[in-house]
Amino acid sequence: MKPIRTIILGAAGRDFHNFNTFFRDNDKFRVVAFTAAQIPNIENKRYPNSLTGENYGQGIPIYSESLLPELVKSMNIELCVLSYSDISNQKVMEIAAGVQALGTNFMLLGPGSTQLKSKKPVIAVTAARTGAGKSQVVDYVAEFLTKINVKYTVIRHPMPYGNLEKQRVQIYNYVGDLDNYNTTIEEREEYEKHLVKGRTVLAGIEYSEILKEAESRSEVILWDGGNNDFPFIKPDLQITIIDPLRENHELLYYPGLTNLMTADIVVINKENTATKKQIDNAVENVKIMNPKAKIVHTNSLIKLNQKIKPRTKAIIIEDGPTTTHGGMSYGAGYLAAKQAKLSIVDPKPHAVGSLRKIYSNYPHLKEIVPAMGYYPKQLLDLKKTIEKSGAKIAIIGTPIDLSKLLQLKIPSVRAEYSIKEKGNTLKREVLKFVRNI
Repeated sequence: MKPIRTIILGAAGRDFHNFNTFFRDNDKFRVVAFTAAQIPNIENKRYPNSLTGENYGQGIPIYSESLLPELVKSMNIELCVLSYSDISNQKVMEIAAGVQALGTNFMLLGPGSTQLKSKKPVIAVTAARTGAGKSQVVDYVAEFLTKINVKYTVIRHPMPYGNLEKQRVQIYNYVGDLDNYNTTIEEREEYEKHLVKGRTVLAGIEYSEILKEAESRSEVILWDGGNNDFPFIKPDLQITIIDPLRENHELLYYPGLTNLMTADIVVINKENTATKKQIDNAVENVKIMNPKAKIVHTNSLIKLNQKIKPRTKAIIIEDGPTTTHGGMSYGAGYLAAKQAKLSIVDPKPHAVGSLRKIYSNYPHLKEIVPAMGYYPKQLLDLKKTIEKSGAKIAIIGTPIDLSKLLQLKIPSVRAEYSIKEKGNTLKREVLKFVRNI
């Protein structure tokens, strides 16, 4: 029987992991291409043969997802496998319908076929949507593990947007390693917060090898999830964050609902900026979809690290993934600027190069600049957009100090954020989990 000719639809992360764990050594399938979405400039390269294994001597080409209909026809594709996250359930079915209209089968792979099993206990932090507050909760859990003297290693969901062969296994011990690996803004946002607090972060592409490295270092593995994807490693304790400000999104986005339904603990974050109706709605959704989950309530605390005179003209820079495919029109920087009563500059008339396309692709963005920096030209466009705006100050709402990376010519302050738990349920459950190891 001939193997099923397959295309994996991805965004440089989940797609590679699905190939490595399910397809690479599976003689029933032949993956002839990947397609790429969400992240700019990740197509027109190859998944190298050093990662594909013996059955794929020349590696596997990566094309833009926009070419999918042509690829299905020209390559005689029999199966398309959706392998990226944080897209609406409606969009998932639109993609499925489009594939089926081409006469081809459609597949979603689940945790049972793709999750690795660790020899060490695993705590996984996941979310129902990008921008729900995952980073804050990971930091909160990590600080508690440090306080109770648990030896742990952070494994981060992948962001392999550069040289794939060099990103097989990445070990970040120090902030300087961010430069050694030529990391993008998105990678820096997720890794630096750990490194400045002395935590080691592992990431890359080959998660079976990454897991072995982490196991050799740790009593506990702490999975730091990406977007709203489910973990690559089977968790023993899963924490899922939902955002009450985006009502019902925990039910409406793939695979965030999977995370909600598999969670042991659900954190309802941002309650200090949500209404009682929004919080009650989130609680009700959790009780319907996962009645066994323990519910934790948290506030997301935001403040500027310097005092700014009211009505100062400010340009707001926010986390890129949260405000693009995450769907948020604002973030911590905007909220902090509003609290400080600053005069917010409209950045769109000043957008340069690739950022013009970003505003066209994401029309919900009105008063903020998404921190897009996946390649050098995009970083330069971001810098020029900020400096051309006429703002007297830049409010940095990302988890890293972009002013240093971009070498901005205007002053900047950072919007810092953390969570405050109501009660101690989350700490109590983590402590109970650790004591039972």
